[in-house]
Amino acid sequence: MGRTVRDGLRLTAEQQQFVELARKFAAEEIRPRARAVDEADTESPLDLWEKAAAVGLTSFMLPSSAGGGGADLLTQVLIQQELCHGDIGIGNLITSNGFFSAPIEHLGTSEQQERFLAPLTTERPPITAVAVTEPGSGSDAASIRTSAHLDGDEYVLKGQKTWISNAPYAELFVIFATVDPALRSRGVTAFVVPRDAPGLRVGPPFRKMGQRAIVNAEVFLDDVRVPVRNRLGEEGQGFAGLMRTFDASRILIGAATTGLARAALDFATAYAAEREQFGVPINRHQAVAFRLADMATRVDTSHLLTVRAATLYDEGLAVGQEAAMAKLVGSENAMWCTHAAVQTLGGYGYSRDYPVERWMRDAKLEEIEEGTSDIQRLVISRGLGAR
Repeated sequence: MGRTVRDGLRLTAEQQQFVELARKFAAEEIRPRARAVDEADTESPLDLWEKAAAVGLTSFMLPSSAGGGGADLLTQVLIQQELCHGDIGIGNLITSNGFFSAPIEHLGTSEQQERFLAPLTTERPPITAVAVTEPGSGSDAASIRTSAHLDGDEYVLKGQKTWISNAPYAELFVIFATVDPALRSRGVTAFVVPRDAPGLRVGPPFRKMGQRAIVNAEVFLDDVRVPVRNRLGEEGQGFAGLMRTFDASRILIGAATTGLARAALDFATAYAAEREQFGVPINRHQAVAFRLADMATRVDTSHLLTVRAATLYDEGLAVGQEAAMAKLVGSENAMWCTHAAVQTLGGYGYSRDYPVERWMRDAKLEEIEEGTSDIQRLVISRGLGAR
């Protein structure tokens, strides 16, 4: 076993190596590029994707049966924190194939896992995407209207998806559609669709507030024909697979936002030790010192909730409520901590020459995507009777 860390975790040598690799990559490759990627606005840093792939950082979360690293969720959490300490947008881009992989792991056959996931573990893996959100369906995933009609040995998909991460670059999509809108969640079905499928079209990239390393766009499906062999699970099983996918991804959002909040804390702490006002460093003023203390407490709270959720997930337990807590607390603490960092830097915090204003813009997304904070509170409240 490896060293004991301050939160009580005992890491294996392999876990420690993964974490150190991610920390080094974040410091040497991600952080120096973050500002330029943000300024580029609608361009993903594909060269960083390739560098990350070459050292296994795009595939450590994929199953070992398909050639991936086979990391459990706790290990993924620790790696995600380090990558997102460098930059949350780039960190999320690097690990985004894990989001594509999850529904295939939960619903797919061994043949499908080999066919769709093995290419993701190569030195030049394709970029992938998951398409759930629609113009009229966000938090209510059971209300999707994209239709899937069986015609012989093929399904015909028709509809529109929006805010799809990686859409401009993705070579494969997991698309969630419904075989019958009246069935709501019991009609939702998942399909793997290649980008070159006739009738599939990707719109222009969206211009966003933050996390610009991941480019989002609409996906249009005009009578796209998908073979039955590309359906994941049976008809109507897609929603259950999506919810289990969200359990893991919400925990990982908790990890990503913890990394971001820690970056804000580290930067604000260093700045407050050097910046002087009224003849002393500003960290000797109680208002600043207490703000830093609150930031540190929130970072640790986010981390510990995320570690708890990941540990329970790895034990095979139902973690919908714990995952919602990890995402809710992590995202809102990241928003608070980045705002506090801007406040600590004062006028410099408002300047684009410093990273904290960018981090505050980046943090906002995580209170919205994969279920808003309101939805997380709804999930938590509904589970209270079962505790």
